[in-house]
Amino acid sequence: MQISSKSMFAGGCLCAAIVTSACSPRQIPPMSVNDLMEDRVTLDGVLMKCNQNPSGARSDVECMNARVAIERLASQSEPAEEAKRQAEFERSRERLRLAQDKQRQEQEEKAKVDAYHLPLVPVDPPATPRPNP
Repeated sequence: MQISSKSMFAGGCLCAAIVTSACSPRQIPPMSVNDLMEDRVTLDGVLMKCNQNPSGARSDVECMNARVAIERLASQSEPAEEAKRQAEFERSRERLRLAQDKQRQEQEEKAKVDAYHLPLVPVDPPATPRPNP
């Protein structure tokens, strides 16, 4: 049984395709937005890589996913920061109100006249008129 040149060529191409696919590095799929949001270290690394090569980063799926993840993380942290600022404002307002109440009380106490604690002032007898000599 003689092998034809066509089958030999097809077999050679098949072997070359197998060797090429086995030797080529496998493509790692880009990380999703959720994966990047969960792993902050990887997110920072992806952003550094994207910032080093800005021209290639515009079309890179991983860079776009990293930017979306940063935006989502920022939008999640904004309400928490707003709640923290609101709570601090309420505490500050309460302290100010207490200080003002204390000051108002002190002023009211100063304005009150307590008859039992008035200073004693000696009363001079009325001066009698002296007769003229």
